[in-house]
Amino acid sequence: MSFISKIFGKKEEEQRVGGMEDFMTLIRVYFQAVMAADLNITNLAALPDLRTFKATLKVPTQNNKLGLAEKSRCKKMFKELYDLDDNFTKEIETSIRKRCKKPQDVQTYMYQFSGFSQDLLMLTGNLMKFKLRLPSFMKSAIRTMTEKTVNDIFTKNDFSDPGVMKAVVAIRQYNQKLGFSQEWITDFVFKIVMLAKKEKQPQGN
Repeated sequence: MSFISKIFGKKEEEQRVGGMEDFMTLIRVYFQAVMAADLNITNLAALPDLRTFKATLKVPTQNNKLGLAEKSRCKKMFKELYDLDDNFTKEIETSIRKRCKKPQDVQTYMYQFSGFSQDLLMLTGNLMKFKLRLPSFMKSAIRTMTEKTVNDIFTKNDFSDPGVMKAVVAIRQYNQKLGFSQEWITDFVFKIVMLAKKEKQPQGN
C-alpha cells in the first residue's frame, strides 16, 4: 500500500504506490497548503486534506504559519514520486494567488478544479481511446499525442460529436476561471495517463 494511501485510509487493492488517487490527493493537499499560507488560514477544519496530511506525517508548523512546511513536503513528494519539478507547483501557486483573495474563495476554487479535472480526464480518455493502448515504453509518443489532444480541446471548434463539443466548452470555461497553461494541463493529463497504464499492469510486473 502506498504511503499517501495509508494516510487517507485507502485499501491496498484499490491502488498502487504513487498511483492516480495518490497523485490527485497530493495535488489537493498542495492546493490547501498554498491557500493556508497565502490567506493566513489557521482553521484546519476548513482544509481537511491538509489536516490529515499534517497530522499523519507530523509536519511541524514553520514560523508559526500554516502551509509553509506542508508545501515543502508536498514539493519533495511531487519530485520523488512523480518526477515533477518546481514549474508544476509554481503554476498551481500562480493560479491560486490570482483567484483566491479571501478564505471564502477556497471552496469555490476547489469545486472548480474538481469539475475541471473530471471533465478533462473523461474527455481526453474519450478522444485518445485506442492510442492509450500503446505500451508504456512508447512514452514519447504518448506524450506527443497527449499534447495534441489538449491543444485540440482548447483550439478546435469543429468536433462532430455534440457531447464532445459540450465537454470542450465546459473545460474551456473552467480554465478561464483557473488560468492553467496548456503546458501545465498537458503535464497533468500525461502524468495521469502514465499512472493509469502502470496501475493496469499485472501485480507481478
